[in-house]
Order: sequence, then structure tokens, then C-alpha cells
Amino acid sequence: MISTSLQTFEETIKIPPTIFPSSPQWINFVDAMSSGPFVTYAKNSVIITSSIIIIQFLVMIPAAYAFAKYDFAGKKILFGMVLIAFMMPGQVTFIPIYLMMADWGLIKTLVPQILPFMSNAFGIFLLRQYFMQIPEEIIEAARLDNASEFKIVWKIMTPMAKPALATIALFSFVSHWNDYFWPLVMTDTNEVRPLTLGIAMLKQSEGISNWHIIMAGNVVLVVPILIVYLLCSKHIVKAFVYSGIK
Repeated sequence: MISTSLQTFEETIKIPPTIFPSSPQWINFVDAMSSGPFVTYAKNSVIITSSIIIIQFLVMIPAAYAFAKYDFAGKKILFGMVLIAFMMPGQVTFIPIYLMMADWGLIKTLVPQILPFMSNAFGIFLLRQYFMQIPEEIIEAARLDNASEFKIVWKIMTPMAKPALATIALFSFVSHWNDYFWPLVMTDTNEVRPLTLGIAMLKQSEGISNWHIIMAGNVVLVVPILIVYLLCSKHIVKAFVYSGIK
């Protein structure tokens, strides 16, 4: 992908294929970015992805804490519903959600790409498992010091669960940054489309044979994912190889 993004058009169709470009064509990135409102696409992707992650954390952390440390009526049933939501693909729900968003007049906004994902079933499940491994003595000690439940959740439990939170944030970021199907269904104007649709439209605007331009756009799409992964990789290992409380 990177090699093709730096080649000339002639090199992309050459047989045998060219592995390394004879002269890197950085202008391909300029051409890709100038083929449409890519600043708008990139801004939308950042707003959508960051909003989803923030809202998911606000919902997911208290929910996982309640499932892990509280006993209440209907707990098993509610957690079973979370697991069902975890296993249900988005293609099953997009029609009623689209109709709902259309009735509310939100199709020409970013809301339909954010609101349906405000809860993360996988995140609740993983974080619950992480919270269950935290000793009850830590929570009881905090309560003896008159710490409120709010403070216990956000000042004690959340910092201890940083590896799990980093893992969930990475998975959520990759999923929604790369999402193509949902924005394709929920948008009808360039003003609210994310970067994935902008890259896909390069095939229409540049022609399917101009792979050097298309791959330049894909490089721009992938770079943020690689950066986030490099920042979170150590926490991901800790989340799945939990070794106790230090």
C-alpha cells in the first residue's frame, strides 16, 4: 500500500510489478487530499470516533462496576441482554434505527453515527471481568474512609483498569474509524461523511485504475490506527494477561 502510494501511474500497471518506486511521488497524497473535501471528512471521523469513545466510557464504567460489585434484582437477566447485544450484528438493527433517525430529522447530522454506539457491550463485558478481579477489601477500605460510590468508581476502580480501558478504546477506535457500512447508510451529504467514505469515493473521482491515488488515501486512513496501536500496545497485553493488583 505504501509502495503503491509513492509510485507513478505507469509503475502501478507495470508487469512485473514494481516493488520500490523509482522516485517517490509525494504529490499523490496532495492529489488524493484535493480530490474532495478531505478536511471535512477527516474532521467528521475525529468527531465521530472521539465522541463515541467518550460516551461509551461514561456508560460502560458505571455499568461494569454495577455488574461486578453489586447484587440487585434482574442482574443476570440484564447482563444476559448485554451479551445478546454483544453478539448482534449492526446489519440487523440498521433499518429501524435509520427510520428512527429519519423521523427525528437527524440524517443530515453526525448524530446517527454516534448515538447508536453510546453503549459498548464488549467493553462492559471485558471491564466487568477486570473489576471482578479487584479485591473487595480495597473497596471496603475506601468506604471506611467515607469515599462515595462515585469516587470509588472514578478515582479507584478506573485507574486500576487502565489496561482494559486502553484495550477497549483501541478496539472501539479501530472499529468506528474504519466503519464503512453504517456511515454509508446513515449519510446522504458530504458534510457529514467520514474519511472511509471519502477514500471509497476516490475510485469514482479518480478512476479505478489510478491505484497510486487510491493507496495514498488509504495510507492517510491507516496512519492514525497505527499511532493509536503503538500508544496502547503495552496496555493491551496487560489487559489479557492480568497479574493482580500492585
